Amino acid sequence: QVQLVESGGGSVQAGGSLRLSCIVSGSIASINSMAWYRQDPGKQREQIAHISNSGATTYGDSVKGRFRISRNDAGNTVYLQMNDLKPQDTGVYYCKVGIPGAAYWGQGTPVTVSS
Repeated sequence: QVQLVESGGGSVQAGGSLRLSCIVSGSIASINSMAWYRQDPGKQREQIAHISNSGATTYGDSVKGRFRISRNDAGNTVYLQMNDLKPQDTGVYYCKVGIPGAAYWGQGTPVTVSS
């Protein structure tokens, strides 16, 4: 079993920065991937950043060059550094952790970017 707690969301003006955190507890030794998703109102959740066990990262086209996913050495916290935020980055951000045969989600943290 894995539990996730996200934090760091909030309101910011365009061009600003935020750093999201997701603390993972439970069977962290089984984690094989960590990712951040964004859900816009009325739309499906979309993966925006992913980090594998090897540390390889991938990003959605809309955030490339502006967002950076990372994790701590213990492997129990994943971060999303968001720079040069734009109004279209507004949404609820969710952390997702994968283990063999299952995936777990955080409760979501809202981000609002005003122009």
